[in-house]
Amino acid sequence: MKASLEWLNAYLDAPVTGEELERRLPAQGFPVEERLAHGGDLVYEIEVTSNRPDCLSHVGLARELAAGTGRGLLPPEPDAGEAAGAGVEARLAVAREAEAGCPYYTACVLDGASVGPSPAWLVRRLEAVGLRSVNNVVDVTNYVLLETGQPLHAFDLAKLAGPRLVIRSARSGERIEALDGSRHSFAGGELVIADAERPVAIAGVMGGAETAVSAETTAIALESAIFDPVAVRQSSRGLKLTTDSSHRFERGVDPAGVAHASHRALALIRATAGGAPAPGWLEAGSAPTASTRVAMRTQRCNRVLGLELSVETQTGLLHRLALEPEPEEAGRRIACAVPSFRRDLAREVDLIEEIGRLHGLDAVPSETAMRITARPPQPDVEARRALGRVLTAHGYHETVTFGFLAEATARRFLGAGEELAWVAAATRSPEAPVLRPSLIPSLLACRKHNQDLGNRALRLFEVAETWRRTAPDGKLAERQALGLLCDAPAGGQAAVRDLRGTLEELFAWVAGPDRLAVVPAEAPPLEPAARLEMDGEPIGVLGWVPDDLRGAFDLEEGAVAAELAAPPLWRAYPPAPRRDPLPRVPGIDRELSVLVDEGVAWASVEAAVRAAEPERLESIRFLETYRGKPVPRGKKSVSFRLRFRDPARTLTHEEVAPQADAVVAALRERVGAELRG
Repeated sequence: MKASLEWLNAYLDAPVTGEELERRLPAQGFPVEERLAHGGDLVYEIEVTSNRPDCLSHVGLARELAAGTGRGLLPPEPDAGEAAGAGVEARLAVAREAEAGCPYYTACVLDGASVGPSPAWLVRRLEAVGLRSVNNVVDVTNYVLLETGQPLHAFDLAKLAGPRLVIRSARSGERIEALDGSRHSFAGGELVIADAERPVAIAGVMGGAETAVSAETTAIALESAIFDPVAVRQSSRGLKLTTDSSHRFERGVDPAGVAHASHRALALIRATAGGAPAPGWLEAGSAPTASTRVAMRTQRCNRVLGLELSVETQTGLLHRLALEPEPEEAGRRIACAVPSFRRDLAREVDLIEEIGRLHGLDAVPSETAMRITARPPQPDVEARRALGRVLTAHGYHETVTFGFLAEATARRFLGAGEELAWVAAATRSPEAPVLRPSLIPSLLACRKHNQDLGNRALRLFEVAETWRRTAPDGKLAERQALGLLCDAPAGGQAAVRDLRGTLEELFAWVAGPDRLAVVPAEAPPLEPAARLEMDGEPIGVLGWVPDDLRGAFDLEEGAVAAELAAPPLWRAYPPAPRRDPLPRVPGIDRELSVLVDEGVAWASVEAAVRAAEPERLESIRFLETYRGKPVPRGKKSVSFRLRFRDPARTLTHEEVAPQADAVVAALRERVGAELRG
């Protein structure tokens, strides 16, 4: 923000010197980046943070100087003068179609203006802050913007079709020539001000050249409004057009300042160009002007700042900020009325910060010794570390990938009743405009990059956010997910078993043993796939990356992937310890190989074994699956090991044999298994 010292002093009851300004504003959070001499004036480049749009104006900065130095603020009091002629409703119509993009819009009309050069004082102040003079009407709108922070725009009323002003969304293919001579074509959806025929201004950014005020103008339509910051930002960035106006609208303008700025501009136009305003005022929508109330505990303020300020001192500092402080509860707290231009003050700590700013942060005592309170790490942080240790031990590399995808790719990972979370403007990200609903395509893209670099046999994982919308309400769902991807050469069977084993060990370390179940299920686009369950509740999916998806990423090797919700893992940490005593006697193992249909899953085989309820069965361990001669087509051989143990004595083979026979019988009955010789 460029600010003129002469201009700032116009709003103070006693002038500040350059040295005082350079000392006070940085102490209050507004660093002075540069100082330049301009004639007999000093011009400063002042850094204004995005949460203080009220200080993107000379009055706002003067208000800060008044609060910091104890001076009085002298804001301009506009007087638009006597109205004359026909009412404004007979001269101009205003309609608001895009209500979300424009909460409040006003317009007024001034007749009989004589457009020409601006007076010397106006030219001097504008040139001091880097603006060139155009004419007295345009210069007044720029002056009021820099004075109050409220952007305005003046139309030549005679050039408006209708005459009518409509706040609406631009239609695809519509065009406009801006005041700076640049030409723009709208993609559709940008917020514009239109007359009865075409767009005449890019709302909140810049007006159009076709309706600009010129030397022939006598009747002026003056706009003062509130535009949605997001809508202005999208138009500004999409059209690559940044202005003083868009800079302020993107950060938010004072709702109560719309009428004040319009009246101020009318008064200055009358003083520099003559004319008289038409009776009346056109409005569309409404501006919230009521202040909010925020309370602060006085002792809490002292504890946070490390000071011992009296209630009177705290009240006085808040009063200098125009917060209308009122002590309550015998001075235990102070309630403040926060004006509409200070939307950054919403909590108790905000008021405490204001007191610290004005009292002076250099007055806060510092201690030579640092006191540290030791606390145990947060469970979710420790769970994340444990996850990383397990996966890196299994050879996985952690990735950090871009959160946007191509729309066609993203749609493949949506479930039934789900929609894409958000699609960015094509001009900003033409190749990847969609927030990702899954981590798997991001990992596939990372795998392709490593393939191009010659890295083979790669295993990747990432913990990051995914987004999607759920029907029917379209509510946005953001989920932190864990994604894993590993190469799967030669069909991927070994890779799937390896990935499953990695997940089982991961759950054992983070959530506890025997809490993960893998159930065959459909999980597009993975195919074939399985559903991951934790304590019986679905938590994610595991499966092969199909050839068409692998081809879309131009991957040479096959791949298997898994994705699961991360928060349930964090909540389960730390796992409940389980301590089994070491066996005192040896166990007996029985290895069985059975023929089953190709569609029978290992989970069904394991369930059939347990259904037989063999006595003294300690564990079941899958060994391998075999296909090929002499196994018939459509069948597969599943091998597993049963371990039997009695805690008190050594079992005999004769005692175990009936239990193995019972298992074989259960397998035959439940899954149609045949014992291989």
